[in-house]
Order: sequence, then structure tokens, then C-alpha cells
Amino acid sequence: MKTGQGFLLVFSITSMSSLNELNELRDQLVTLKDDPDVPIVLVGNKSDLEEDREVSRARAFAVSQAWGNTPYYETSARRRANVNEVFVDVCRQIIRKDMLRPRTEHAYRQQRRPGYDDYDDERRSVRRRRRHRRNAQCTIL
Repeated sequence: MKTGQGFLLVFSITSMSSLNELNELRDQLVTLKDDPDVPIVLVGNKSDLEEDREVSRARAFAVSQAWGNTPYYETSARRRANVNEVFVDVCRQIIRKDMLRPRTEHAYRQQRRPGYDDYDDERRSVRRRRRHRRNAQCTIL
């Protein structure tokens, strides 16, 4: 949770308790990240089991609204319904948040240490980007 940038909080529409457990998990995320706008998508899974539904769409939507208009999707792993869409949505939120984050590179360049030139800065920056790319990973809990 510490290193995650976006989260899919998934519950079963056939289990009210699974939705209730997500409230505590979301609160932990917000506290840990110290940010009420953590990229989150609320996902009601097992939409193919409509006859066994315990969580109404209205109830799930109310939770998403209470969480600050968190997007809500209903998916079915069995039918592969809306599975890609939830990942696309959380990725878009991450990208949007990353683009809005203030850049500190300019401030770093202004405080350049003596003896370093632009070439050294650029080499360091390229290595940093490569290292970040190599360490990038996706974790599914």
C-alpha cells in the first residue's frame, strides 16, 4: 500500500460484508497516503450473479459518492465484463494526478552543486529514469 499509486477496491455484489470491509481499507489508504484524493476505483464484481445480489447498485453508488465521487464499475470476471475498463480508469487517474504534481527538477537544477555541469545532470537524470523504469511494478493484493 505504501508504494502503490492507484487502487482497485473490489467487493462481491453477492456479499454486503465485502463492501463494508472496504470502508476500513479505504480509510487506511487515505491515512497512509495522507491524501484524500488517492486514485481509487470501486469495483462490484460478480455482476453475472444478479439473482444472488445483496448489494444494490444504489447502495454501491452511494458509497462511491461518499468517498468523493470515486468511480464505480460492476464487473464480471467470468464474462470479462468491464475488467479492462477499471484498470484503464485507475491508470488515467494516476496519470492525471502525476501531471498535476508540482515538478521539483527545476528547483534541483537551480541549487546545482559546484563542480557539476549540465552534462552531468543530464546523465544522472537518464540513469534515474532507467532505474525507475526497471523498478516499476504492478502489485495486485
